Amino acid sequence: MRAYIGLGSNLGERGKAIARAVGLLYAEDGVEVLAVSTIRETDPVGIVDQPQFFNGAVAVETELPPRELLERLLAIERELGRTREEPPGGPRTIDLDLLLYGDEVVDEPGLEVPHPRLAERRFALEPLHELDPELTIPGAGPVADVLAGLR
Repeated sequence: MRAYIGLGSNLGERGKAIARAVGLLYAEDGVEVLAVSTIRETDPVGIVDQPQFFNGAVAVETELPPRELLERLLAIERELGRTREEPPGGPRTIDLDLLLYGDEVVDEPGLEVPHPRLAERRFALEPLHELDPELTIPGAGPVADVLAGLR
């Protein structure tokens, strides 16, 4: 299954944290990294009084079901020092979000795919568009159209 993972960091050495996260994704059994977007510096959303983020996305092919893939992403975050004690939307050393899992829609406790705020987040949509301009977000439409609607 093709899945897309959002990358973010705004504490410490942001670029190194993202590079390490991508390296750990490459090493994951059952996950094949297909492409990594350009990493861009972005303004924080929500809690705006915090450092700027580095954001990007990764396209992967995986045999893992969505819940197991999410658990692997959370394990990578922990390995890289994320404690999840920060407030939601607050500063973080690393953030790995399961944005899309094929064309599946998942709504379970602790797991929503597509990511529930994906259609509002330019910092996630732009890397997805870069990775696949023809990509469609279930329930929202083509990523290009969603992105154009934010302008």
